[in-house]
Amino acid sequence: MGILIRILVTALAALLTAYLLPGVKLASFTSALLLAIVLGLLNLLVKPVLVILTLPVTIVTLGLFLLVINALIVLWASSLVKGFKVENFWWALIFSVVLSVISSIMLSLGPADKE
Repeated sequence: MGILIRILVTALAALLTAYLLPGVKLASFTSALLLAIVLGLLNLLVKPVLVILTLPVTIVTLGLFLLVINALIVLWASSLVKGFKVENFWWALIFSVVLSVISSIMLSLGPADKE
């Protein structure tokens, strides 16, 4: 049940973030749900590989290169999900930061995990 709540929260956070940022367009809640699933899968499957491949650059930049990896994943998701459009790299970077902040706030407002 936790994964379903996380997907719903991410979809709502994506809708709110797209509403706040003029360089990001999100057509509907269905597109937001699909975006949340695609972002989750890309973060699960692709991001660890990218992090390992770019580890030297990440160390040299003190971890700031992870923001670039997040923006690239958002750009890739925008090419996969119909109804989700990001204008350029900088909007993808801002979108990824704002999305993570909003979804973290929304998840912290929910009930605590029983673990």
